[in-house]
Amino acid sequence: MIAYLEHFVHENDSEPMLQQDDGEVATTLCQAMDLEGSIDYRTTGYAGKDFGGLHASTPFAVIRPSGSHDIASVIRFASQSANLTVAARGNGHSINGQAMANRGLVIDMKKSSDSVIDLVRCEDGYAVDVGGGALWEDVLKRCVSKFGLSPRSWTDYLGLTVGGTLSNAGVSGQTFRYGPQTSNVTELEVVTGDGDTVICSDAQNSELFFSVLGGLGQFGIITRARVLVQAAPDMVRWIRVVYSEFDEFTRDAESLITRPEGDSFDYVEGFVFVNSDDPVNGWPSVLLDPDQLFDPSIFIRSANPVLYCLEVALHYSKGNCSATVDTTVHKLLGPLRFVDDTLFQVDLPYMDFLLRVKEAEKHAKANGIWDAPHPWLNLFVSKTSIAEFNRCVFNKILKDGIGGPMLVYPILRNKWDERTSVVLPEGDIFYIVALLRFTNPYQKSPTVNDLVLQNHEIVQTCVRNGFDFKLYLPHYNTEDGWKQHFGDRWLWFVEMKSRYDPMAILAPGQKIFTRH
Repeated sequence: MIAYLEHFVHENDSEPMLQQDDGEVATTLCQAMDLEGSIDYRTTGYAGKDFGGLHASTPFAVIRPSGSHDIASVIRFASQSANLTVAARGNGHSINGQAMANRGLVIDMKKSSDSVIDLVRCEDGYAVDVGGGALWEDVLKRCVSKFGLSPRSWTDYLGLTVGGTLSNAGVSGQTFRYGPQTSNVTELEVVTGDGDTVICSDAQNSELFFSVLGGLGQFGIITRARVLVQAAPDMVRWIRVVYSEFDEFTRDAESLITRPEGDSFDYVEGFVFVNSDDPVNGWPSVLLDPDQLFDPSIFIRSANPVLYCLEVALHYSKGNCSATVDTTVHKLLGPLRFVDDTLFQVDLPYMDFLLRVKEAEKHAKANGIWDAPHPWLNLFVSKTSIAEFNRCVFNKILKDGIGGPMLVYPILRNKWDERTSVVLPEGDIFYIVALLRFTNPYQKSPTVNDLVLQNHEIVQTCVRNGFDFKLYLPHYNTEDGWKQHFGDRWLWFVEMKSRYDPMAILAPGQKIFTRH
C-alpha cells in the first residue's frame, strides 16, 4: 500500500488511483493511515500558500485529524514511505512557507481542536488545557466568559494557533512582565517525529518540553498545552505618547519595563512613524480615536524624518472610578519625557483591547489588502545595537515608512527560559523590531521583490555594522544560515532533531533539515 500511494504522490497521472472516484480514494487513504478524521487530496490549494504570499507549494494531501491519535498515525505512515514529509498548519499566518510540505502531508491543526477548555490547579495558581490547534482569540473569549480568567502573555494578533506561537515564542506588550508565551506553559502533549505521543513538562520528559518550545516544529507537533492564567481585568486605559528623540523614547520605555509590577503599566510597546501627514505611515497612525487630532506644528522644527510613539496600557476593574484611573495614569506618565500635547488615550473593554488587531484585519479584508503579499521582517536587536539600528535603518532605509507598522520596544531577557530552542541576542535588555508591511495592490507602490530586497538590505546592514541581533520567526535557505543563527546552540539543536525526528519528517518548510 505504501508503494502504491507513493506512486500516486509523485505521478499525478497515476491511472489506478484516478480511475477511482474521490470518495473511494479518500477512503483508501484513510484506511492506509488508520485515520478517524478525513483526508482531502483534491482541494489542497489553500495549504500550499500562507499569509506572507511569497512562497507556494503543492501538498499531496491535507489531513483533518480527529485528535492526536490521527496526527501520530499520519507521522507513522509517512515514516514508512521513502520521502513523505509532514507539516502542521495552524491558521496559515506564516510568512515564508514554514507550514508547507511540498508533495507531502499537511495537517490542518484547527480541525484537531474542539472548544473544550479544562481549568486545572497548578503550583503557580491556575492553568487551562487547550488544544494545539485552538486560536488564541477563542481561548481568550472562552476563558474570560467561562472562568473570568485570561492567559498572561499574548501576541498582538490573536488569530494564531496555540501550537503555532509556542513553536516560535509569542511576544507582545506583556512580555516584559510575564515573558513570552513559551514561558507561560507548564505542560505539553507532543507527537514526535517517531509518531510517539508524549506528555512533557519541566519535570517530565523535560528535554522534549524545552526543545519543542520555540523549536520551529522540528521535534514534534504540539497537540495540547497547559497555559497559565490569571484574573481577567474588566477595562483597559490605552495610551500613546510621542517622542522626537530616539534616546528619550528608549530611556522611558526601558524605565517602564524595569519598574516593580505595581509601579508600571500592564502593557508596553512602541513604534516608529514617518514625520509627515501620510495616512498610513505618518501622524494619523498615532491616533486612537477618529475624534482625536494630531498637531504637526509641534514638530515643524524637527529635522528627524521619523518620530517615535510609546504605547502603554493600564488594566482596571469596573469598580475603579474614573478619577482613580486618571490619578494612576498621571503618576505613571509623570516622569516620562514625551513631547507636550502628544498624549492620546481611550478606555475600552479588556477583550476589545486584546482583539484590537482583529478590527485592523476586518478593514484590510474590506480593502482587499489582507490577501496581498506580506514581506514582513522580525528581529531581536540587543540594547547595545538599537541606537545604531535606528540611525542606519529607521532614519535612512525606512525613512519613508513601509506601508504598515514599524514596531520597536524593549524586552527583559530574564523573563525568558533559555532552556527553550529560542536564541536571543546578548544583554539584559533587547528590542523586538517588527516591520509589518501591508502591500496595496490598488496603489502604485514598490514591488514585492523590491520589498524583499529591502529586507535583505536591512539584514546585511546589521551584519556589516556588527549589530548583535537574531531573526525572530527565522527563515534561511542554507545550512550555514541556520548554523549562524543558532551559534553554539546548533549542535544541541541537531542532536534534538536526531533524537525526536530522526528521519527529518516534520516541518520541511522551515528548510533546516532534509528528509532522510
